[in-house]
Amino acid sequence: MSEIEKLRQRIKDLEQQLLESQCKSAAREKIAQMSSEVVDSNPYSRLMALKRMGIVNNYEKIRELSVAIVGVGGVGSVTAEMLTRCGIGKLILFDYDKVELANMNRLFFQPHQAGQSKVEAAAKTLQSINPDVEIETHNYNITTVDNFYNFIDTISTSSLLGGPVDLVLSCVDNFEARMTINTACNELNLKWFESGVSENAVSGHIQFIIPGESACFACAPPLVVAANIDEKTLKRDGVCAASLPTTMGIVAGFLVQNTLKYLLGFGTTSYYLGYNAMQDFFPTMILRPNPNCDDSYCRQRQAEYAAKPKVEQTLSVADADEGAIHEDNEWGISLIDETESINEGNATSEISTGIKLAYTVPQVVNTESQEQVTKSDGPSLEELMAQMKQI
Repeated sequence: MSEIEKLRQRIKDLEQQLLESQCKSAAREKIAQMSSEVVDSNPYSRLMALKRMGIVNNYEKIRELSVAIVGVGGVGSVTAEMLTRCGIGKLILFDYDKVELANMNRLFFQPHQAGQSKVEAAAKTLQSINPDVEIETHNYNITTVDNFYNFIDTISTSSLLGGPVDLVLSCVDNFEARMTINTACNELNLKWFESGVSENAVSGHIQFIIPGESACFACAPPLVVAANIDEKTLKRDGVCAASLPTTMGIVAGFLVQNTLKYLLGFGTTSYYLGYNAMQDFFPTMILRPNPNCDDSYCRQRQAEYAAKPKVEQTLSVADADEGAIHEDNEWGISLIDETESINEGNATSEISTGIKLAYTVPQVVNTESQEQVTKSDGPSLEELMAQMKQI
């Protein structure tokens, strides 16, 4: 390229930057104008309605908060857009995929963005929606060794105040990435939401994870993983998981709604909320931490939580399991359900109401003791048969 061509290209780039700057300035002026109109005539703009109706005391607090979103696909892109429209202070986006034409069902991406990285395309769209939101992007795979430490460093130091982010939202579509987020948040003692949409795209869930207080993602892994089945074998050619915009929008709405409830301190944050579109079924529950969790940081957080005074344990009082009605039991009377087998080897443990372990660890049978029991000092079978013949 000649010097003249380089100069022309440089001028073209500067003109483009100037145009983008003018557009951003015009957008800010328009938003300021709309905001002033909203105060006078429209109380239902963004989060102002929550304050007007007495639900939150200070909705402006949202502008001081930072949220990290891992995965800007079906659920993640809609989640980022909702938080941007709510006026979140800062969004930190993680993804390593590129926009494809197959992603046009995402309610967010546009055909002309095909070929761009998802975080780059998302940042441009979000800033055009609300330029007051600070957007930080990271285009890499968090599951690699080097990127994992970059990920930890980012979510622990990149808030608006320079400290850890206020919340991490997992919107990924594979177990490996979820476990990576789980490990990082357990180590940093960060609260996070896990979300997902089923392979058939008609059900989904969100799960609020507080290290040490509720079950982490390693405490009760999916059966397909616990059974050592490679999740990659479940992929079908020509089938994109979570490809239904309605399901993704519903799950993203649950995720953002509970994010706002937690960050702004109103309502009750769901520890687990599911959605089954076939029956319009919405199960809710609390998953307890596993004391034998494989994650060492999870066990450490559980010990720290157990050492807290009872008044500081959010799950110990309000959500405790129901105990016996009568505290005094002088005669040691207990009730047994005779309709169920009391064989401990066949019993199944409940993690939470409605959830049971799919398998239990088989009991080790002492064959030597069995052999000792079968031994007898009486006559053998051959001796008994000989005695029968003599009769």
